[in-house]
Amino acid sequence: MAPATLIENAFVLTVDAQRRELPRASVLIEGSTIVAVSTDPIEAGDAVRVDGRGCVLTPGLVNTHHHLYQWITRGLAADHTLFQWLTTLYPIWAGIDEEALHAAALGGLTQLALSGCTTTTDHHYVFPREGGDLLGAEIAAAAEIGLRFHPTRGSMDLSEKDGGLPPDTVVQTIDEILAASADAVARWHDPSRDSMLRIALAPCSPFSVTTDLLRESAALARELGVRMHTHLAESVDENTYCAEHFGSTPLEYMESVGWVGPDVWFAHGVEFDDAAIARLAATSTGVAHCPTSNARLGNGICRTRDLVDAGVPVGLGVDGAASNESARMLEEAHQAVLMARARGGPTALTTRTALELATRGGARVLGREDEIGSIEPGKLADLVLWDLSTVAHRDIDDPVAALVLGAIPPIKASWVQGIQVVADGDLLTIDTEQMTTAVATQHRRLLDKAR
Repeated sequence: MAPATLIENAFVLTVDAQRRELPRASVLIEGSTIVAVSTDPIEAGDAVRVDGRGCVLTPGLVNTHHHLYQWITRGLAADHTLFQWLTTLYPIWAGIDEEALHAAALGGLTQLALSGCTTTTDHHYVFPREGGDLLGAEIAAAAEIGLRFHPTRGSMDLSEKDGGLPPDTVVQTIDEILAASADAVARWHDPSRDSMLRIALAPCSPFSVTTDLLRESAALARELGVRMHTHLAESVDENTYCAEHFGSTPLEYMESVGWVGPDVWFAHGVEFDDAAIARLAATSTGVAHCPTSNARLGNGICRTRDLVDAGVPVGLGVDGAASNESARMLEEAHQAVLMARARGGPTALTTRTALELATRGGARVLGREDEIGSIEPGKLADLVLWDLSTVAHRDIDDPVAALVLGAIPPIKASWVQGIQVVADGDLLTIDTEQMTTAVATQHRRLLDKAR
């Protein structure tokens, strides 16, 4: 077992139930677990000591929505609507394979780690017939980087010829999807308390899957004891699609096929009305708020304050890098504050609530609030030590304002499962120069395949 680690003299933002903020505090890690948090000296024997002076320690950030494969298609269709963006990019994504996805995942996960993320989901739903073991490729990448990973086995079975948006080459039959979904859970899902890898099932969206697939995926997920995820209420176009095809709002449709409950979370939720928010709260159905992506695609502003006030589980997500080229997790907390205040005024969302959404809120959305998302004894040691001694931060009195409203600070150190993954702004686990070369190669290769 690795030696214990003692982080000393840091400003500790616990994000615990009491929202304690502890100046000049210490945190002791033993193995994968936080064993002590105190403003008094902690006896730690031969523990590795980390000086936290000038730094703020937070729980690791939790990313509740992503598409890692999009890292190799950044910057394309930059001025399109959602549906235009999708129809432009689907033919390019149809060429994805194991090699391309592994490189893309390494790139996306590196960016997450260097922006304070310690736990991330991924929604992978593009499975070309000659693509190989795509889910396995990104799972391998997450293990290399060292992040806690919640990939979802996505799916699409409604192609262009059937009235959907995806090309025929990237859809599968219901039987193929259900068999692959069950296999993914059997191969990889680890329900243990300190799990580094959990699988969820994730049909893509109401306009790319059939009603039968949604209904049967929900039944399978509950039979296997895994969570469920999809896009919902992302745009006005989606409202129109659901009204024309199902005679209902997006949430009404999803509820009719069994897709609400504490084991479900939706990405975006920009178009949820009062009735939808009330239903989400009553059923403890979660929402991944993706403010940067929503703005990038011009889809509007999620009613984050109303969701939080109603008691809906809300986390933050960077979304795919084709609609959020920066893909920096801390930036989502920053944008969540700005978007909420642009919509609801200066008190619509506080900086502390934004930090909570990025940590404890995300953990709740993923069903892991008892394990991660706050700094307290017994929780898993997923932590980020941010350096606030820089020119950009040292004169900001409030460390939360410095984090959420200021420039993204450098990371002095971060840990996942008690293992250090970042030191002084550098990733410790892979060669980032080799990774960026691989990403550029796969980007060119994917575009060449689409020509």
